[in-house]
Amino acid sequence: MALKIQNAKFITSAPSIKEAPEWELPEIAMVGRSNVGKSSFINALTNRKNLAKTSNTPGKTRLMNFYEIDSHFALVDLPGYGYAKVSKTMQEQWQKNFQVYLKKRRQLVLVIQLIDSRHGPQESDEQMLSWLEKNDIPVILVLTKIDKISRNDVEKHCLASAKAIGLDRDQVFTFSAETKWGKDQMLSFLGEYLASAAQVTSKQ
Repeated sequence: MALKIQNAKFITSAPSIKEAPEWELPEIAMVGRSNVGKSSFINALTNRKNLAKTSNTPGKTRLMNFYEIDSHFALVDLPGYGYAKVSKTMQEQWQKNFQVYLKKRRQLVLVIQLIDSRHGPQESDEQMLSWLEKNDIPVILVLTKIDKISRNDVEKHCLASAKAIGLDRDQVFTFSAETKWGKDQMLSFLGEYLASAAQVTSKQ
């Protein structure tokens, strides 16, 4: 059953898990290299132009941003990785904070790893996925900015990315914040995933 998002609102920015919202909503977190389009992805998915602040400056997201969706679930935008101009000390602090969130946050049900379709998985993407899998954290891959490549090459990019990063093809989705390509498919997937996660939780 596809999600039909009607009400999406920003809740808070948290530097660490200690400041994260105290609620029982299932959370879906976004990870990706800086400037991969996480904010644009959230805005397109929720049909809210300025819900998540977009920036042309990589490394702008420095906190974990929480968005409540229809009082049903939450989207969490985590700081981007792989941006060299941010000090190594700051990068390490960001990484420590969001790794604690990913490992310890019991509300987390899924991670969406965003990758720029034009460039494919980079070394930092592969490291991130490897860490997620090592910690048994469910993850899917979304190739962003798909409108920037030829439609004839979309499937080729999907297969290449899946192979490069070691995922099955059905774990790879495509998305364009500009044209809304892949939005309906993503909403359908998330609706089914959340319903399945709720059934698992209710049986525990």
